[in-house]
Amino acid sequence: MTGSFNGYAPDDGVAPDRWASALHLFDNGAGVPREETTAERWERARLLFEAKNYAGAARLLAAVVEEAPEQTGPRLLLARAYYHSAQLGCAEEQLRLIVERDPVEHYAHLMLGRTLERQGRRQEAEPWLRMAAAFSGEFPDGE
Repeated sequence: MTGSFNGYAPDDGVAPDRWASALHLFDNGAGVPREETTAERWERARLLFEAKNYAGAARLLAAVVEEAPEQTGPRLLLARAYYHSAQLGCAEEQLRLIVERDPVEHYAHLMLGRTLERQGRRQEAEPWLRMAAAFSGEFPDGE
């Protein structure tokens, strides 16, 4: 038998939605779903992000960020998911929270600058992009 197993080619791997549904194989008895933990939601959101399902990842990440608002990693991934799904206002809001809480989070500065650029706010983006460049050690010639 060659080709596929249950419709999946052997080299394609498992689709994120199929993987996420596997989490519920061991629910608490017949018909009683097990409550998904924050860590499981975070992992599932990462899988969706990697599969380029940015809107789906953003929905899960919003819940993760609500449950663990002090964590920078989920909030930064949420901002990236918003950016890639063209929810630029939401991305900007998350990125501003990150740089307010952690002023040396250089990737948040870069993302905020890129988000503002994508909204056509080039002049407002410039200081954020310069700061990101300074954090990474890149300086324009003559400075």
